[in-house]
Amino acid sequence: MTRSTRTSAIEAQPLRFSAQEQAVVYEARQLLLRHLNQNPVLTSWQAVLDYCALTIRGEVERFHVLYLDQRNRLISDECLAIGTVDHVPVYPREVLRRCLALNASALIIVHNHPAGDPEPSAADLAMTKEIGNACASLGVVLHDHIITGAGRETSLRARGDL
Repeated sequence: MTRSTRTSAIEAQPLRFSAQEQAVVYEARQLLLRHLNQNPVLTSWQAVLDYCALTIRGEVERFHVLYLDQRNRLISDECLAIGTVDHVPVYPREVLRRCLALNASALIIVHNHPAGDPEPSAADLAMTKEIGNACASLGVVLHDHIITGAGRETSLRARGDL
């Protein structure tokens, strides 16, 4: 599962939504999640990126894990932590505890950068390495760590950081 970082020709600016618009976006996300729960196959790498770009956005950092079965079908998308505008606490123990509870064989970790730049920080790289080591010790495959930003996503696997 590799793909290079997507970029757009136009640099997107973070959108500011009114309370009513935020409610509409929330409802759209709920509809999408209900659809995905009934049709849990992410059929291509582009589908994974599009899903992440749509569902894991916001004005604060959010850390999600996509738990997958042996055929890389989505078992569950879980938000394990919500942080601040520039930090989200991540505990590898919690990522793997939930993985074992779901009988997942693989996972993709995803978080957003509300400021818009999806380039990984040193802390992002260190956390990815910790989770990767924990996964390897339990026989779980860590497919990727995706960081979403304003209009583009970064794959740590595609960058060679995983």
